[in-house]
Amino acid sequence: MTQHSIAVQWVCDSLLTKLHEHFVPSVFENITNFLLVAENPCKAIPLDFVFVIDSSRSIRSNDYEKVKTFIINLLQFLDIGHDATRVGLLQYGSVVQPEFSLNTYGSRAEVEQAVKNMEHLATGTMTGLAIQYTMETAFTEDHGARPLNMHIPRIAMIVTDGRPQDTVKEVAAEARKAGIQIFAIGVGRVDMKILKTIGSEPHSEHVHLVANFSQIESLISVFQSKLCVDVCQTLEHGCEHQCVANGSSYMCKCFEGFILAEDKRSCKKCHDGVMDLVFVIDGSKSLGPANFELVKQFVNSIVDSLDISRTGTHVGLIQYSTKVRTEFTLGQYVTGDSIKQAVGRMQYMGRGSRTGSALRHMFESSFSSREGGRPNTQQVTIVFTDGRSQDDVSEWASKAKSSGITIYALGIGKAIEQELREIASEPNEMYLYYAESFEKMGEITQKLKSRMYMNKKLESLENQHLQT
Repeated sequence: MTQHSIAVQWVCDSLLTKLHEHFVPSVFENITNFLLVAENPCKAIPLDFVFVIDSSRSIRSNDYEKVKTFIINLLQFLDIGHDATRVGLLQYGSVVQPEFSLNTYGSRAEVEQAVKNMEHLATGTMTGLAIQYTMETAFTEDHGARPLNMHIPRIAMIVTDGRPQDTVKEVAAEARKAGIQIFAIGVGRVDMKILKTIGSEPHSEHVHLVANFSQIESLISVFQSKLCVDVCQTLEHGCEHQCVANGSSYMCKCFEGFILAEDKRSCKKCHDGVMDLVFVIDGSKSLGPANFELVKQFVNSIVDSLDISRTGTHVGLIQYSTKVRTEFTLGQYVTGDSIKQAVGRMQYMGRGSRTGSALRHMFESSFSSREGGRPNTQQVTIVFTDGRSQDDVSEWASKAKSSGITIYALGIGKAIEQELREIASEPNEMYLYYAESFEKMGEITQKLKSRMYMNKKLESLENQHLQT
């Protein structure tokens, strides 16, 4: 192994160690580890759990039996009882047919037998009607749901293989608002957009699509780790950032870039990794004043995650439309609050969109010593745009990257993918982010924070190795 390979391997091993120390593991990953040794994984967390099963004519008899087997296998991970997890089930076609309520059975054996006795309806697909019945009837106290003040999680699992013959968007939203956590499982040629309309967020945890009924069994292990994660929702845990369930107890964790404070509940910023960061913000007329305010909130969110001080990270910002305007330079403010106040004072330009000119200004001026740029300091740029540039972006983006500036490209809405790729550093999957709308900008904000922190850790580890 060459000396270079040894160095790379050392950095990777060190990075993995640091990631385990600082990064917030998925709640579901923690619970999965717990389930490997727990006999009754949900014993400490009672649930009110209702299966909502599509029994339409498009489901063949043998596939209907596979759904019943899936339900029975899933029941093995629930501690069923009147004082533990209660289970109800309804199936639907053109009408809703309740099979049993939350207060009908008090043991797993009784529930299993009732599932085995179910008969296929083989009619239409009124999914919206089924969700409405679930909300208005199945989760009422008369049908066995425990009072809301007991904080027993209410979970509905909907299994469907086709397009609803009625509307689901409004009633599903109403059910979620009422406190029902909805898992949506699609089988076969189900429209993923409809599943996302039904399921709770985050969709990556609550919405699942499999190719056929033979594959539905593959979801058992997935849901095994998802049915016992609500202890943090039922306790006044006081965690500032994130509560992580651990069986019947919990622990507090912090987002990337932060560490747990002495009280084990609040979080404080990590103090490693210093950089000069310049925001390049699109102020063109396509945004509109309201969305420009959201962009300002985005900038402040990133600022909140940084260790900003005279000797720490410095931040500058330029806004562009037809012209480029420096809102504040790298050397102008040295506290997070003063930067956020300056962001709040920014006036929306609202004209054309010359991203190339903005990149040129960033490259030629923003990191210069006269504007506060520091020697031997990591140079980072975050470029935000919501549309096609009226000039070329490749030349100045290429020059900036060749000079050692790291560029993150964030696109919203009508942003052009090819332009984003030309702007962003390589590899694109680490430095390019896109959201369909401003309402989803929060998703890429968190991803960007994680990536920036990860890159800072890697650079810090590399520097430590070079020094030794």
